[in-house]
Amino acid sequence: MDEAAIRRDWAQRGFSCEVWSDPPGRAWENFVHDVDELLMLVAGELEVALPDRTWRPRPGEEVWIPAGVRHSVRNVGSTPNRWLYGYRRR
Repeated sequence: MDEAAIRRDWAQRGFSCEVWSDPPGRAWENFVHDVDELLMLVAGELEVALPDRTWRPRPGEEVWIPAGVRHSVRNVGSTPNRWLYGYRRR
């Protein structure tokens, strides 16, 4: 996966792009942002839960979370994960 290319793509679309890693079992619960968010799993496992949908993206699969939507992100795997996240710039 070419993280530099993803970073450029997201920037062209108006998003920041940062890297994050969580240990197994880590959960970020019930977040709401006032801007759109993008996530992309790089390695490991990730579960993304919105009020109307829960999914486990594959590495390289982009997830869009609209502004104002409550969501949770969890490492449901047995190893640390690595994922990209970014917020729409104002």
